[in-house]
Amino acid sequence: MAKKQSTGTPATRALEASGVPWTAHPYDHDPRAASYGLEAADALGVPPAQVFKTLLADCDGILTVGVVPVDAQLDLKALAKAVGAKKAVMADPALAERVTGYVVGGISPLGQKRALPTVLDATAENWDTVYVSGGRRGTTWAWRPPTS
Repeated sequence: MAKKQSTGTPATRALEASGVPWTAHPYDHDPRAASYGLEAADALGVPPAQVFKTLLADCDGILTVGVVPVDAQLDLKALAKAVGAKKAVMADPALAERVTGYVVGGISPLGQKRALPTVLDATAENWDTVYVSGGRRGTTWAWRPPTS
């Protein structure tokens, strides 16, 4: 008998397995969009600061995930400091895709091929709900970030 395969992404399967409350928010992705994150914010009708993008950086030779608002840039010095590294540089997009198993514009902080150190921007605490990539372009998921 064949196993039933999930139709979700690795990110949504990881969320389902975790028991963390979340909701899916798909939207129609326009491949001509100049910014995937700003497109998502517009499609969802939420401020760009409430939608977070997932970026990969090389921190002293260790690939590290930075999750920041789509209207902001990843502060490489702050990311390096957060993980105890001296220096951080953005990872090559092809390497990011290979390591995470996702395409650029659809990289989710969850369900990646390998567990990587991950740092969430503190501004996530400003929102009752934040949105991040659901593992493919045109798919986001929302959850309530933990409070300190």
